[in-house]
Amino acid sequence: MKKTILLILLCCPLTMFAQGQQATLLGQWDDPTIIGSTAYNNRYNEVWSVAVNGHEYGIIGSTRGTHFIDVTNPSAPFEAAFVPGKAQGGSIIHRDYKTYKNYVYGVCDEGPSSLQIMDVSTLPDSVRLVYNSNSIIVTAHNISIDTATGMLYAWVFGGSPQYGYGGMALLSLANPENPTYVRKYNNVQGFSFGHIHDGFVRNDTVYLDAGTDGFAIADFSTPQQPKLLGTMTSYPGQGYNHSGWLSEDGRYYYMADENHGSPVKTVDVQNLEDIQVVDSYHAYSTPTQIPHNPLLACNYLYVAYYYDGLQVYDVSDPENVNRVLYYDTSTEPDGTSYKGAWGVNPFLPSGNILIADMQNGLFIFKGIGDGCTGAVSATKQAPEAAFQVKVSPQPAVDVLQVKLENLSYKQGTAQLFDAGMRQVCSQVIEQQEFKMQIPAQLANGLYLLKIETDAGVVTKKVSIFCF
Repeated sequence: MKKTILLILLCCPLTMFAQGQQATLLGQWDDPTIIGSTAYNNRYNEVWSVAVNGHEYGIIGSTRGTHFIDVTNPSAPFEAAFVPGKAQGGSIIHRDYKTYKNYVYGVCDEGPSSLQIMDVSTLPDSVRLVYNSNSIIVTAHNISIDTATGMLYAWVFGGSPQYGYGGMALLSLANPENPTYVRKYNNVQGFSFGHIHDGFVRNDTVYLDAGTDGFAIADFSTPQQPKLLGTMTSYPGQGYNHSGWLSEDGRYYYMADENHGSPVKTVDVQNLEDIQVVDSYHAYSTPTQIPHNPLLACNYLYVAYYYDGLQVYDVSDPENVNRVLYYDTSTEPDGTSYKGAWGVNPFLPSGNILIADMQNGLFIFKGIGDGCTGAVSATKQAPEAAFQVKVSPQPAVDVLQVKLENLSYKQGTAQLFDAGMRQVCSQVIEQQEFKMQIPAQLANGLYLLKIETDAGVVTKKVSIFCF
């Protein structure tokens, strides 16, 4: 019955379900001197983010290279650092970025390119390029990094002459500044693929977005003999499986097919023998809309749409998803090409949302709200003037330094929660200034610090970026 309902929904007019409100634009950065690609006239591509030494940065790729945009004051963003690409110019369409420890890893999918590793620990002064080699990777469409195991996955692997092409490849980051080749793959226990376009990785479990070959889940804890856990090679609204993101509890995968008119899909992956699409949803615009690069933070799914810009969905009920926020960044007329918003990133400590538009650069939007989950917004808050909480450094590595100001009663509790609102540590507060030890092996990302005293409750976002 659920499948029948889903097929009916896929056929309904988009305007029936229009919902949400327009996001608040805080700032924009663009460099009109950058040339566009020959194929799509896109000057920009992917966006990522990092917070270093009290500053927030949007990382955006272009036909020139990698731009580090200081967005600490979102109304006045500026380029703080730039790293030229090994290949540049009109042939460049795709770049992709991920972070591990204090490094940003970047790849390009065109030209005589390379894997670039950029040390951002010296920001705001500079970015240090520590690796710029094509000895392993010449080109790659996308990359993912399993921060728990220190493994880099290169999707659509264009290797050096020594390694050749592979649908995907695995590199070890045991030495973060000098990766080593592990193996390439075109098959995992009978699941064959021309290439893996993108993937999501968590603790050696890999969710494979395999384009026209569908979707698969595999265990890569033994890289020389990965195990296939489950597949979904036929599903409602199927097209080119582009990319996706796993829920914090591991129950649902949010997946986008990069096709005109294709909806974003909620996929129930709990039963590996019966993986199913259980909901689907659109940007509520034109039949030519295309979802691109969905990311999940707390209970919200963030999607960059070609032609339609930012789309944010409330996924607190994964099988009944509703759009809550949108903003059209594109000035291009709707069409059947690939223009407009490329990537989205909601992972800054401020909660602000970044969008990379292929023609118009970097957009900064006001975030969805403190803590970005219903559980946080529903928490009892102390009166605004009761007391303040200052946390440093941002991002934190081993220890959080916490200072409570304007608080006469200093006893209480401090609790740290992950994105799924699971408590990862807590301690009793006995002083107005105290240290909170970060548990070893905690994954990099956004966390929520909850300070509770008789004077009330205050929550603060904190960024953990373990070196």
